[in-house]
Amino acid sequence: MTPLLASGSTVIQAMIDSISLGCLYALFALGIALIFGVMGLINFAHGELVMIGGFAAVYLSGIGQPWLALGIVGCVVVAAVLMERVAFRPLRGAAPATILVASFGVSIVLQNAAQMAFGSLPKSTNLLSGLSTAYVVGEVSVPKLAVATVVITVVLVAALVAFLRFTDLGIQMRAAAENFPMARLMGVRANRVIATAFAISGVLAAAAAVILVSQTGSVTTTMGVNVVVVAFVATILGGAGSLPGAVLGGLLVGTLTVVLQDTLPLELRPFRDAFVYGLVLAVLVVRPQGLIVSGSRQLRV
Repeated sequence: MTPLLASGSTVIQAMIDSISLGCLYALFALGIALIFGVMGLINFAHGELVMIGGFAAVYLSGIGQPWLALGIVGCVVVAAVLMERVAFRPLRGAAPATILVASFGVSIVLQNAAQMAFGSLPKSTNLLSGLSTAYVVGEVSVPKLAVATVVITVVLVAALVAFLRFTDLGIQMRAAAENFPMARLMGVRANRVIATAFAISGVLAAAAAVILVSQTGSVTTTMGVNVVVVAFVATILGGAGSLPGAVLGGLLVGTLTVVLQDTLPLELRPFRDAFVYGLVLAVLVVRPQGLIVSGSRQLRV
């Protein structure tokens, strides 16, 4: 009985860890998927929005936790809107490849600006330290931060779906994603819709930053690189332009990461990410359109 119980608790623990990590990855992917759905742009500078949220958490930590979340969200949303206004709006009529290169350029500029402003050494913080403990049920440990991660993700996803389905601006955003020229002829204001999409991606990036920094306890100028890789892979795996696909892709990548971390031999665990992305590649070879088909570029919810 003991081995069976131990095996069962191990599986349950892996499921809890998978859901928690998958929800974090889903937040990463949603920001990428939203901008792609509206503009057809894979914003490789999205990871730097998470980085900005991380540094905001470090340098605003003295204002007290009740106001800290609002401060982080405010900083990241302002950065996201400025990113759209300064870097992407002037290039809106350019070729997709030009805008893609611009997103790489914005990413590199923000990384180097952060290094000049804050240095290249990691900054430590004890963000959400009250969630560092865990609920223990038998042999299963449920970190309070994991519970908070799931709750935050569910609330944000539900709020985003409600916004896109039931508000005038959300409906305009969906219409623009399906056929932007026709939507503009019908009176949809492109600047307003795209700026709103970037602002929402900023909210998602801020939430992801809070969770990620609370998990790791540190902030670096290059932390956005891994974020955007995971977000891009999850978005393409789920189906570009599909918000449910982004969530599904994030959950699957998170689950694969946890399962392989637990099951790979010790000598192969340093290569875990290679196995994860190899399995993702295998799925895309079989289903190149992603797991949820969303049409050419429709913002599906």
